[in-house]
Amino acid sequence: MSNLVGLLGLGLKAGTVIVGVEAVRRSLQGGECRCVVVAQDASRRALEKTVRLATALGVPRIAGPPAQELGMKLGKPPVMVVGVRDPALAAGIIRAGAEQ
Repeated sequence: MSNLVGLLGLGLKAGTVIVGVEAVRRSLQGGECRCVVVAQDASRRALEKTVRLATALGVPRIAGPPAQELGMKLGKPPVMVVGVRDPALAAGIIRAGAEQ
């Protein structure tokens, strides 16, 4: 899990990671999102707004740590959903998620 969060941190610094339900939803609608990382304890609203859309668009979903931990590692308040725009970073995150 730490490798996954480390990659997200790198992407956040590079500006290729989107944080939050509404931002990820907009990115999905714009066709920019390559994968979505969802906190283990994401709310039903977050799942309905992002995961359903990601599934419909064929965007991979990766299970992440709890929202509190995910936010803390990214220097943010609790984070339920993170989107990745960079294809190479998304591929690394999908691999890291598969290794969990």
